[in-house]
Amino acid sequence: MAVGGGPDGRAVATSSPDQVATPARAAPGGPVRELLRLWGDIEVVGRLGGGHRNEVLEVRRDGERLVARRSRRSAAALDWELDLLDFLAGHGFTVPAVVPAPDGRRHVRGVVVQRWLPGRPPGDDDWSRVAGELARLHALTRDWPQRPGFRSTAELLHRVRGGDVDLTAMPPTAVAACRRAWRRLADVPRAVVHGDPCPANIRVTGHGVGFLDWDESRVDHITLDLADFPVPVLAEPYLTTTRAALDAWEAANGWSLEPSYARDRLARLTAADGE
Repeated sequence: MAVGGGPDGRAVATSSPDQVATPARAAPGGPVRELLRLWGDIEVVGRLGGGHRNEVLEVRRDGERLVARRSRRSAAALDWELDLLDFLAGHGFTVPAVVPAPDGRRHVRGVVVQRWLPGRPPGDDDWSRVAGELARLHALTRDWPQRPGFRSTAELLHRVRGGDVDLTAMPPTAVAACRRAWRRLADVPRAVVHGDPCPANIRVTGHGVGFLDWDESRVDHITLDLADFPVPVLAEPYLTTTRAALDAWEAANGWSLEPSYARDRLARLTAADGE
């Protein structure tokens, strides 16, 4: 996983074949290091920067390059994510493979170990292929259940919490602006969305396109996955409508955890609305 910038300028942790982790200081990873002992003889190389919500480490076992992540998600939400990745891998998607602990557990107290996903970030000529793989994801998961503890933007029209969103923490005017933007997606189908398909979370190889960092995946309106590409793939009026809805989602989703970023996205939403 490497540090890359999304089209919104926010750095994101992802994997890259030439990424160099920050050298491990004393006891890198803290509690994560202790939990990693359950995977056997694991060497912690260092931290991988860019992640805002989860601790991510580069690790090695028997010379193999791996990534360890400590998630804040519930056990049920992690099971949902890992079941999804298993399903997608079985349908030909390139996604990180889980390395279970020797006792068979896929995650222990939020720690997940996965194989390194090689490749490069997409260039301008790759975005149609990225969109095609996301469209395949959406088509395969139209009937997928919602991630435990999460809400779609449609559900948040009537609910106040889901995933990292807590609308009670936002000013009422901000909540109203977000819901106006989400309401305009009423006719857009829902399925599993990756949730953060920025360049740093996409790997391109000679064999195709891969996706990593599924921490924000959930069931939601499918165009939300396509609105922030550096090269537009949505036609109008869907592009403008969905970009506003995505600004609203990013503002609500990051309001407490990434306050500066969230307020920037809200300002962009309200500016587009003419408020």
